[in-house]
Amino acid sequence: MAVNASRGVRLLPNAITVLALCAGLSAVQFALSQRYELSIAALTVAAILDALDGRIARLLDATSKMGAELDSLADCVSFGVSPALLVFIWRLEGNRFGWVVALVFAVCAALRLARFNTLLDSNEQPPYDKEFFVGVPAPAAALLAVTPLLIELQIGPGPWSSPVVVGVWLLLVGALMISRLRTLSFKTVRVPASLIAPLLVLVCLAAALLITVPFLALALAVLLYLAHLPYAVYRYRWLARHPEAWYVAARQRRAAVRATRPLGRRPPLRRRVAGAAKARAAALNYPRRRRENGAANGQTEALTPPPAERPGDGSPAGLGSWRSRRRSGRLGLRKIRRPR
Repeated sequence: MAVNASRGVRLLPNAITVLALCAGLSAVQFALSQRYELSIAALTVAAILDALDGRIARLLDATSKMGAELDSLADCVSFGVSPALLVFIWRLEGNRFGWVVALVFAVCAALRLARFNTLLDSNEQPPYDKEFFVGVPAPAAALLAVTPLLIELQIGPGPWSSPVVVGVWLLLVGALMISRLRTLSFKTVRVPASLIAPLLVLVCLAAALLITVPFLALALAVLLYLAHLPYAVYRYRWLARHPEAWYVAARQRRAAVRATRPLGRRPPLRRRVAGAAKARAAALNYPRRRRENGAANGQTEALTPPPAERPGDGSPAGLGSWRSRRRSGRLGLRKIRRPR
């Protein structure tokens, strides 16, 4: 009985992957019937199911080699072939180069997934690289590809519906998939307990938008995803420059970098120069004080400061080194004249 239950648990993630594949293929069937609203809904369902199958497999400890291969094949069809055919049927069918653009997008999706599978088995990546994707993921690229259709369904026809604009946009999204651009992988994001309540409110707001203005909500989500790309690039480069933060939790990385900096800091410039000037003045007045003290004690010989205390020799007692004189002269301090 326990064996059958274990097999049923291992079947669940693969079943979700197959449902995502069916949803992606259904988007093409709805497009052939000119029911583009249902096509967008089917692609969205496929993206949600694709985000769930891997997490459920890891949660149930039901990961397998077959599941990984099936997931890649399903992603290639649902987020590579289906969006290309959907956009081709919607706007590029009568264009001479429309089919070429659709083919390029589908091939870019296949290449991106092949590279993703290759990087999974690579041990040469830095430890922080698991927090990023190389290129835009296929589900996000599928929603990016149909953004002109989303805008038309919500607002109406416009410049975004032009075959030239749609074709160029599709090629740009394909280039983002096969690029070396780093994007955030939300699989490794850990939500602090203090942010759970605000995030639940945001989820409620997103659900309300999806119910009332679904296509506008999806278009806004796509724009937010595009807006995060500069931050992802900055974060990747920052981690590459700070190896001390690689094995630290994300919320503690800044503190870890600050803790590794040298503790000794140079004193403020004003205080440092003022102290050097005072020491120099004291060193220059040293012979006069010795002569005055000697005259008071009945000594008439001219006394000179010992070599270790002469100003300008760089000694700790004199503090009248050439560096102090250069700093004081450069900053415009008044020079102290030697007594005649």
